[in-house]
Amino acid sequence: MRAYLPAYDLQTPANLAEALRLLADAPGVWKPFAGGTDLMVLLEAGKLAHKQFISLWHLPELRGISITDDSITLGAMTTYSQVQTHPILQREFPLLCQAASWTGSVAIQNRGTIGGNIANASPAADSLPALLVYEAELELVSARGARWVSYQSFHTGYKQMAMRSDELIKAIRLPRTTNQWIQHSRKVGTRKAQAISKVCIAALAKIENNTIHDIRLAFGSVAPGPLRCVQTEAVLKSRAIDDATIKDARSALAAELTPIDDIRSTAEYRLRVAGNLLAEFLAGNGIDFHSDR
Repeated sequence: MRAYLPAYDLQTPANLAEALRLLADAPGVWKPFAGGTDLMVLLEAGKLAHKQFISLWHLPELRGISITDDSITLGAMTTYSQVQTHPILQREFPLLCQAASWTGSVAIQNRGTIGGNIANASPAADSLPALLVYEAELELVSARGARWVSYQSFHTGYKQMAMRSDELIKAIRLPRTTNQWIQHSRKVGTRKAQAISKVCIAALAKIENNTIHDIRLAFGSVAPGPLRCVQTEAVLKSRAIDDATIKDARSALAAELTPIDDIRSTAEYRLRVAGNLLAEFLAGNGIDFHSDR
């Protein structure tokens, strides 16, 4: 049943300061509305419980991509299409570009935003594992000021975030430190396009002479939120890549993941596939985005 549109209130502030004032004056009353690609599905189905929204789409302070020698910073309203076509993101952050290409149709990619994907906090969101392995930072703003937080500590539970009711995500900062790392990602879904993932992986590694000097692993759809697998990383660091290492990594990963049974898959399937995706990466049979190739 479609929602009754006059029952909803959508405010369009002229600037970011006005939006933050609305949030500050009535904490918890107003919900930010970014690209709307997730919220409009609920609206169409008559399942959008919240009734009062603040549109962020036209706020220039939340747009743009800026570059320094040390980092690249994306405004929260950066769309998936803008991510995919940015030359530095293509070259240095290909996992994020690939995740953006996985997300919905072209129409969704033109409207959906990175900030909205983070704030929606779905465990199956395509871009979030990539942000974890790139060790992204988030700028959170309110009428009280601004603060930067590590993205790795941002999701605290299912649909729960370390963001106060009067705060917005303003920007996402990516350190430019992994250009020479091997980069790999895979998504497993019901079909190749326009499917919510059953399991997805984002992985980075510094490997020399078949030895793992450093590694970062993140998975989606296997825990209450996107998961950086630090325990499995610790098992792999300084190890040579061989059958024994891959076996130990599989065991560590199985202990670290907490998947569930749902309409898309089973916990048992997700555990098995996650282990296979990790083994694929370690064995060198996956997609290699090394900058020299």
